[in-house]
Amino acid sequence: MTACPLCAEAGLDVLWRDDLCRVILVDDADYPGFCRVILNRHVKEMTDLGEAERTRLMAVVFAVEAAVRAVLAPDKVNLASLGNMVPHLHWHVIPRFAGDRHFPDAIWAPPRRAAGPAAPADAVRPRLSEALAQRLGPSPG
Repeated sequence: MTACPLCAEAGLDVLWRDDLCRVILVDDADYPGFCRVILNRHVKEMTDLGEAERTRLMAVVFAVEAAVRAVLAPDKVNLASLGNMVPHLHWHVIPRFAGDRHFPDAIWAPPRRAAGPAAPADAVRPRLSEALAQRLGPSPG
């Protein structure tokens, strides 16, 4: 892959970061609180990481899930690591609600219902940032 969109940070809304990874807020009005945990270096698969890095990355994914649950109280949280389109290790943390456009299907499936009122990502940003800092500590640097 010549130009990896996850290697570049331009345009990404970073909520938290450390030397291993960063947590970004995805600007998706249908899924407020949708986050991605992105490894800071270009790695394709979880098994390309050493055990300590795998453990640390998953701890961040679980902390993001806990923060999303605390802030948004979703009906369910979906965790996904696909990378078929962008082979750069990242995890999706997606709050799901019984009335969202795709529920109970994956958000990538055809929608089951019309979109509800738009919910801008910045409406949840401060609360998610605080919840992440409580669980992971402040972003270094």
